[in-house]
Amino acid sequence: MQIDFHHGVTYVVARLAGFEHKAASIIAYCAQYVDDATNAGIIRFDNGALFSRISSAHKMLDYRNFQELANHRVWIPFHFLPGNGGKKVGEYLTSSFIDKLICRPNSYVAQDMVSECIRRRDSTYALHRLGITMHVYADTWAHQGFAGVNHRVNEAKKLVDEYGNPDRSLMDRLKNYCVSEALPLGHGAVLSHPDKPYLRWGYTNGRGEKITRDNPKDFLEAAECMCKAMQRYIIGNPDADVPGLPKSDQDTIASMLQNITDKKGSVRHQKWLQAIAEGKFSFGKEYVTYIPKGKNSWKYLALGTEEYVDRDNEIFSYHTTFLASDWKLFHDALKAHHFYIIHELLPRYDICVA
Repeated sequence: MQIDFHHGVTYVVARLAGFEHKAASIIAYCAQYVDDATNAGIIRFDNGALFSRISSAHKMLDYRNFQELANHRVWIPFHFLPGNGGKKVGEYLTSSFIDKLICRPNSYVAQDMVSECIRRRDSTYALHRLGITMHVYADTWAHQGFAGVNHRVNEAKKLVDEYGNPDRSLMDRLKNYCVSEALPLGHGAVLSHPDKPYLRWGYTNGRGEKITRDNPKDFLEAAECMCKAMQRYIIGNPDADVPGLPKSDQDTIASMLQNITDKKGSVRHQKWLQAIAEGKFSFGKEYVTYIPKGKNSWKYLALGTEEYVDRDNEIFSYHTTFLASDWKLFHDALKAHHFYIIHELLPRYDICVA
């Protein structure tokens, strides 16, 4: 998914779940910042203090750099959560290990991830972790059928549009990426098709199976499940019976997912923010912004830097407000999420990854 869903829709759904503006803004910012946290390493301060952070995305790379992409370890915990073949903990999967790694919508793995986030709602970075969790949760719908490793299962051929006709525009673009000659990572072989809310399309995967995708339907289902997850978070019970999206708001979301067809996610994002500002949802009018880096971003407020890429050995001025800054809390939550997924959750499903 792209910024229109991870930020715009997540904000809307958080409000409809019952969060007030400030909390919903934190959740939505974190959900999108997973795609924008591209720097990793040690932050050094002028008083000798240190802070360590990890990255959750690598925007400097593209899908042509298959080997380089594969060397980065952000894909499985943050973008392609393994679905364990749709099986519960302890249920035996007779197929190969790659089948455990393929992303599945609302898998038991994903549901366990959400439940853990709810159980940790008393931590100082709880809302930030909820935003991260909602990013990963939503992507289980968009990235279904693909795995966050370099494997032939991710191959996509015979691409078609919603009418079953060959998708010439995408195939022409793919020629420049030479994907037929490499093992694709994630959904690299279909570029951004899985992430665009309005598309209905299809392809033949690396196993020769014909796959039909209905993004508007899948994205709406994701929004509904996210709403229920956040309602359970508010209650503090991962198993609570909750109502989900109000019908009128659900209809509005469905219409916007299907009818906002701009190719650029940033343009679609602005239309969601405009709809929020105009009061098209039942929670009323709100002014929502997202500044990932640069002046007035969370990073700027925490470190005082407007740079998009950190320089080696840079020294930042330390302020006592740093420890409670949203940027620092996001990175605390990012590390907590990563540790839980890799070292606790996936091993329960007999999945061992780096």
